[in-house]
Amino acid sequence: MVSGRLTRLTARTLVYGLLIVFGIVMVVPFLWMFSASFKPLAEVIRVPPTWIPENVTLTNYQVVWIEFRFFRYFANSVIVAMVTVLFVLTTSSMAGYALAKFDFGGKDVIFILILSSLMVPFQTRLIPLYQLTTGLGLADTLAGVIFPWIVDAFGIYLMRQFIMSIPSDLIEAARIDGAGELRIFLQIVIPLVRPALSALAILTLVVNWEEFLWPLVITSSDASRTLPVGLQSFAEQYAANTHWQMAGASIAILPLIVVFLIFQRHFIRGIAMTGLK
Repeated sequence: MVSGRLTRLTARTLVYGLLIVFGIVMVVPFLWMFSASFKPLAEVIRVPPTWIPENVTLTNYQVVWIEFRFFRYFANSVIVAMVTVLFVLTTSSMAGYALAKFDFGGKDVIFILILSSLMVPFQTRLIPLYQLTTGLGLADTLAGVIFPWIVDAFGIYLMRQFIMSIPSDLIEAARIDGAGELRIFLQIVIPLVRPALSALAILTLVVNWEEFLWPLVITSSDASRTLPVGLQSFAEQYAANTHWQMAGASIAILPLIVVFLIFQRHFIRGIAMTGLK
């Protein structure tokens, strides 16, 4: 009995020790990035490096935000992320409701096709998407950046699985009482699936905020570039100015950190849902 408890205690201590070590390894680069963003270049390249800035300055942030138009990249990313989240929540919830609670011919085939699209890498769809977007006249526009993400197969799958757990008798009772489908959807289904909608919103926001490949391909000017693309372009032009790059990277990552800290419970629940539903 005692030896078994000691074994479990040793195993738990080992696991937590490894998690702490890996956590430190993951966090250290971010700490150095934030520290370097408040230093002048001479202090950033100093050997050995200093973790706490000796000469704290906000000049780096002023330079990248105003002189290098990072405010434009930031605003573009906010617009793209917010509009994409709104579209994904709307299309996913409506399609999920239809696939979960309506009976019509070919429903299972449609659902299988949607699931099958999850197995197709985005890179294989890049050229057709580019041709379609440019054909619609959306190249180098925020609408063109948003276009491929307005419908999300994973979102439809997640919402369908969640809505299937809603008792059909509840929906039938509302129909008998004379409620229309739109009213049932808005007043019964949506309030019951808020946890899934919150999780999907957080996951969609994180993925689209970090998206790099598609905005890189479809944009060609600062007017429609998002933060990841703007940061890459900035790094190519000013590779030697590490202090500016660290300030730009901090601006790009801070919103995600704030969102994660505020909605941490929903984010973890969303990760759990991807494996449980």
